[in-house]
Amino acid sequence: MSTHAATAPAALPSDSTSSCACAGKALGVGLAGIALTIIGLFVSGGQAVALSWLTGVVFWTAIAIGMLMLVMIHHILDASWSVVLRRQFEHGLAAFPWLALCFAPLVIVSLTGTHDTVWPWMNPEHLMHGHPVSHDPLYLKKSAFLNIKMFIAMTVLCFAVWTWLSARLRKASFTQDRDGDIKWTLMNRKTAAFGLAMGAITLTLAALYWIMSLEYHWFSTMFGVWFFANCVRGALSIGVLMLLALYKRGDLKGILNTNHLHSAGMLIFAFVVFWAYVTFSQYFLIWNANVPEETFWYNLREITKEGTPSQWKYVGMVILFGHFLVPFLLLLSYKNKIIHSRIKLIVIWILLTIAIDLIYNIAPALKDHHGEPLPFLSINLLWTVTSIIGVGGVFFWAYLKSFPKSKLIPIRDPRINECLTHHE
Repeated sequence: MSTHAATAPAALPSDSTSSCACAGKALGVGLAGIALTIIGLFVSGGQAVALSWLTGVVFWTAIAIGMLMLVMIHHILDASWSVVLRRQFEHGLAAFPWLALCFAPLVIVSLTGTHDTVWPWMNPEHLMHGHPVSHDPLYLKKSAFLNIKMFIAMTVLCFAVWTWLSARLRKASFTQDRDGDIKWTLMNRKTAAFGLAMGAITLTLAALYWIMSLEYHWFSTMFGVWFFANCVRGALSIGVLMLLALYKRGDLKGILNTNHLHSAGMLIFAFVVFWAYVTFSQYFLIWNANVPEETFWYNLREITKEGTPSQWKYVGMVILFGHFLVPFLLLLSYKNKIIHSRIKLIVIWILLTIAIDLIYNIAPALKDHHGEPLPFLSINLLWTVTSIIGVGGVFFWAYLKSFPKSKLIPIRDPRINECLTHHE
């Protein structure tokens, strides 16, 4: 890498007028989704809507986490092809404070008298497997970790770390657009060096507290890695959609080439395989060990109390084939990675299956009076859809509000010329 920033081809600043107009529309869509979700409180009750809202917030937070991790991976590896894609991720990182605000209602609910609306272990009187939480030996063993104060402290810590790392990375990158100083690249490399460890720890804590603790008897050493795989795949998928939208609008014509899409497609393919490896390893190890404290989690999602296959078993099969087999086979093709219409459909498919995967992990926490998960078709997916739309509108509003704050591409990044002439 050169010790001086390269002189890149001219790049116009982002179109502030168009971005502000689009930001207003995104916020309008988001507020509409939030309003519909609030209506759900009066139709389906608090717990169903709270779990749907948790799904929506976790979906978009996972994508933002994936963007943060990929930006840091870009810097630590001194990558060249991803410079243009990195700029879109940097704008996406502006969403973290707003995602924290979206998560706040769940924390507020946790502090009220209805503690078990979302996480049952927060209510000492909640019956878990026939015993109150306060007398549950497994909970008592985990109570130093699973308590409201720790939950809130860890949630605040996670969002604070993500927001702080994002601010450092964004400031250095945007400032380099103005002065071209190589020190900003070196600063981001240093941030990535310690930031990757901080990101790995915090995303694991978020996955354990927000998702795994819904069934606090269960545990898995693979869960944080599973969450990371979904974070990165979701971020890459949204990143490809951003690039294609900007290319279609004319902003990236002459900048984005087929080799960029091919490289992004190969990275998505790699994480498709990685997700499958992690998920299979988790399932196989739990099945092989056959320890009741672990197997019950899958039993709840595969069979009813009568021993017949449940609706959640078929959702699991959809995840197996839709999350792995379909994108795996499609991304084997070179053309599918570079033809805009094809890669667009593939990444949309991946985003849909990530949402289904999160529903599979979160929604069965909604149980009937026998302690059995409500059937998949009974959980009222409408509120999950409105939640994802609501939080997604806020996410894209933050992204579009950030868009005019920098050049369209990092014009003085030392690797920009290599990026613009990227070849396989």
